[in-house]
Amino acid sequence: MEMITNVFLDVCMDTLKLLPFLFVTYLLMEYFEEKAGDKMTAALEKTGKIGPLIGSLFGVIPQCGFSAAAASFYSGGVITAGTLLAVFLSTSDEMLPIFISESVPGDTIARILIMKVVMGAITGFVINFALYALKRHRHSGHDIHDLCEREHCHCEDGEGGILKPALKHTFQITIFIFIITFAAALLVEGVGQERVAAVLTNRPIIGLFIISLVGLIPNCASSVLITQLYVGGLITAGQLMAGLLTGSGVGLLVLFRTNDKYKSNLQLAFTLYAVGVIWGLLVTLMGITL
Repeated sequence: MEMITNVFLDVCMDTLKLLPFLFVTYLLMEYFEEKAGDKMTAALEKTGKIGPLIGSLFGVIPQCGFSAAAASFYSGGVITAGTLLAVFLSTSDEMLPIFISESVPGDTIARILIMKVVMGAITGFVINFALYALKRHRHSGHDIHDLCEREHCHCEDGEGGILKPALKHTFQITIFIFIITFAAALLVEGVGQERVAAVLTNRPIIGLFIISLVGLIPNCASSVLITQLYVGGLITAGQLMAGLLTGSGVGLLVLFRTNDKYKSNLQLAFTLYAVGVIWGLLVTLMGITL
């Protein structure tokens, strides 16, 4: 019972930290739709080419709010798939605070952060180029109006301006995130760090595939677990990068909640996993140390 209570409180705190990001995101999206729709579309066409670089730089900031915001922006047709994945890949979540608390050398932290930014940006540019070459739409195919219809927030009625629908979007997404995150946290806590470490230790390649799956768990607990395993010398640099790259906080949760193109969502999730594995394998095969 104590474990459940502790997990509940931790998830409450993590969810509360997301509220400002989610609210500002939906407030901006409502503004774009109501006040600056045409101008915003034109601006995105001009800046979309460097979107992955900008996304990876913002994503590396140590919290998962930007990944949630990016997922909502993608679902609303604001950013490209490449930019979304760049944010997901560079998201640091709880890695940095743990490294600092464990007195990990500053140059080691800097190398990891730079690698995440570079890997995220490169992947984002490649994804955007591939989609452009295949002549597929670079965005989700939706706009904020579609999102409003799915969430039944009645944005079009004009009551309360942009504040009311933004608050409603924020509330709905927050409840969804809390429920799923709480379940995921209980799963991670129930399995235990020792069991995960036993599977990964002395299995550099197989462990890399496994830890990439751990990274996909939509909860800050996954990045905490991966970082602590590395600090304890139980996983390799390649495994660390693979797990941290796939760990996008609650980004995937928000994506599946806000975007009704589930096949596309699954493709993005699989791409995130595959990219994390590939980069992790490259780090391992090249003998890169951190």
